Amino acid sequence: MSEIKYIKLSEYARKNSFTYKTAYCHWKDGIINGKQLKTGTILINDESTFDDKDIKVAIYSRVSSSENKDNLEKQNERLRSYANAKGYKIYKEVKEIGSGLSDNRKKLYDLLNDNEIDIIIIEHKDRFSRFGLNYIKLLLEKQNRKLEIINEANNDREDLMQDFVSIITSFCARLYGQRRNKRKTEKLIEELKNDKNI
Repeated sequence: MSEIKYIKLSEYARKNSFTYKTAYCHWKDGIINGKQLKTGTILINDESTFDDKDIKVAIYSRVSSSENKDNLEKQNERLRSYANAKGYKIYKEVKEIGSGLSDNRKKLYDLLNDNEIDIIIIEHKDRFSRFGLNYIKLLLEKQNRKLEIINEANNDREDLMQDFVSIITSFCARLYGQRRNKRKTEKLIEELKNDKNI
């Protein structure tokens, strides 16, 4: 069994024509194997060469309404720039218009269902989902896949307000629907009682 040969991170960067920063990102994200000495020096397994053909990256951008289409394009452009800066080769670009509360977004569903994709990059966590993001991340990790969030801070007040209106509308519809259903049930019970008395 041959001994593992390690090289410095800077040498790995040179070998693969990367900047040191990109090489560091690859190590930090677990794309390449290595170890860090107590001195802080990062050593990379010499056989751990980056092959962008092996890693399939998708970028996902979303806005709540078609009125924000310009923002959708700008968001997509920022994601593309980020992926390029990290040395990723983009396999798929997904742009979607729909509420962050909706669990019925076809493009997101197709993206999550594509097992070819190793990393999904989003700008903010609320671009992906308003709720349940940690569950999605956990499931992706179980599949050896990753959700990479550029900025963990929440953003876009207008989009948040639209989602808030969607929540209120949804709850109102459910509330009034329950009242109608209750009246229908009461009417049915009354009719059954009347039939029994005949």
